Amino acid sequence: MLRDQMLTQLQQTPQWDIVIIGGGATGLGCAVDAASRGFKTLLVEQHDFAKGTSSRSTKLVHGGVRYLAQGNIKLVKEALRERAYLLRNAPHVTSTMAFVVPVYSWWDKWFYGIGLKMYQLLAGKLSLGKTKWLNKRKTLQELPGINDEKLKGGILYYDGQFDDARLAIDLAKTAIQQGATAINYCKAQSFIKQDNRITAVVIKDEINNNAYTVKAKTFINATGVFADAVMQMDEPHKDNLIAPSQGIHVVVDRNFFSGNNALMIPKTDDGRVLFAVPWHNKVILGTTDTPVKHISIEPKPLEEEIGFILHHANRYLTKTITRKEIRSVFVGLRPLIKKGGNATTSLLSRDHTILVSKSRLITVSGGKWTTYRKMAEDVIDKAIQIAQLPQKTCITRQLSIQASRIEAATNSKDFLHAGFHYTAQDIQYFVTEEMAIKVEDVLARRTRILFLNATIASTVAPIVAQQMANLLQRDEQWVQDEITTFTQLANQYRLADA
Repeated sequence: MLRDQMLTQLQQTPQWDIVIIGGGATGLGCAVDAASRGFKTLLVEQHDFAKGTSSRSTKLVHGGVRYLAQGNIKLVKEALRERAYLLRNAPHVTSTMAFVVPVYSWWDKWFYGIGLKMYQLLAGKLSLGKTKWLNKRKTLQELPGINDEKLKGGILYYDGQFDDARLAIDLAKTAIQQGATAINYCKAQSFIKQDNRITAVVIKDEINNNAYTVKAKTFINATGVFADAVMQMDEPHKDNLIAPSQGIHVVVDRNFFSGNNALMIPKTDDGRVLFAVPWHNKVILGTTDTPVKHISIEPKPLEEEIGFILHHANRYLTKTITRKEIRSVFVGLRPLIKKGGNATTSLLSRDHTILVSKSRLITVSGGKWTTYRKMAEDVIDKAIQIAQLPQKTCITRQLSIQASRIEAATNSKDFLHAGFHYTAQDIQYFVTEEMAIKVEDVLARRTRILFLNATIASTVAPIVAQQMANLLQRDEQWVQDEITTFTQLANQYRLADA
C-alpha cells in the first residue's frame, strides 16, 4: 500500500528540509514545488487530501471577473496566466468552457460586454477565445432554458473548468513522483522549539494512533480556514488572521439547463455572482458568500442560502427548480484574509498572504484554486530564504501534473451504479495507489458521486465498504461503522424534504 510506504519514509528520514501542514490546494502545490526543486519534503493532512474547501469549489479555473470590477488588474492578470499554466499542465482534469451573460438592458449589454472584452484582452496570447456580443436569438440558442422575458441579448466569453478534488489527488501523486512524502490522516499536534525556533512537529497518525516526532529546517502552515489554529499552536495568543466566508452549491439534473455553455449572472440582488455550470452531466448552481463565525470540516448549508440560489436560478430559468429536485448540496469555507473596514466577505481580498512568525513558522492563506501554483512558488521562495536552503529555481510553470490511470469501463454489469461508471478495479486503484482509507474518500473525492447525487452515494456505500475492507484487511464491524458514518455524512448533502 502506498500509504504504508509513505509512513516508512516518514520514520526513516532523520530531518526534512520542508514540512508542510495541510493537504489542500495550497499545501499540495507547495509539496509539488518543493519536491521538484529537489528539497526533502513532507506533507501531512489531518483528514483526507482536499477534504475541506479544495473539493468544494465552483469548479472554475478563472481569472476573476469580479476582481476586474473591483479594479484589481494585477490579481486578474496573474490569475489569467495561472489559468493558462493549469490548463496546459493538467489537460486530463481541465477544459475550456464558454460562459454566457444574459443582459436585460442595452446599458448592461455594453457595460458587461466591454468589461468581458477587457478580460479577454488582459489574457493576451493566453486568451481562451474571443468575447462576443450576442443578439436575443443567438443568446437563446447558446443558453437553452433561459427566460427570454425582457431579454436584450448576451455576452459570450471563455474561461476554464476543472475537477477540483481529482486535481488535488493528482497533485499529491505528482509531489510523490517528484520525491515528496505525502500522507493523509496525519495530524500535526504540537511544535517543539529550541532557542525560540520551531525544530520539530509531533504528528499523530489518526489511523494507527502512532505518534511521530518529525524534525525539519522549516515548517509551512497551509491549512486554509484552519490556519489560525496552527498559528496559535505556535503562538497561543496570536490574533486571528482569517475571516471565513461560507459558499454553498446546489446540484440539479441537466434537464433544467440542458446546454453545454455555463450561465453567469454578474450581479444578483445583493451584489454576488451566480453561476449555472454544467459539470459531470449535472448542473452546479452557486455560489453564496456568507460570513461565518464558527468553522467546521463539514459546514452545513443555511436555509437562506438554499433559498437565495433557488430564487435567483428560477428567475433566469424557464423550468422551475424546487427543493425536491436538488441532488446534492455541498458547502465550502473560504479562507479570506481580514481587512479593516470591510463589512462583507465578498469584498475581502482573494489575494494570498504569507506571514512568518517569531519562531519562523511560515503561514500562507487566502488565494484561490486558480492561483495555487503561484502561491506555492512564493511560499517555497520564502522557505528557502528563512531556512537558508540552496537557491533552486521553481520549475512548476512547465511541470506536467500526473494523470490517474483510471480506465473507462464499458461493461454495465461491472458498474457500481448505472449512472456512474466506476468498478471494483477502480476502488482497488483508489485504495492501493491513491491512499483512500475511508468510504468517504472514494465516494466524495476519488469519485465525485457524493457531490453529484447524495442518494446514489448512500446506495453504493455498502458495496464500496465491503470492497475496501477486503483490500485493507478490515473486519465486518469496520464495514458497518463505515456505512453508518458515510450515511450520516451523505444526509448532510441532501435536503430532508427533498
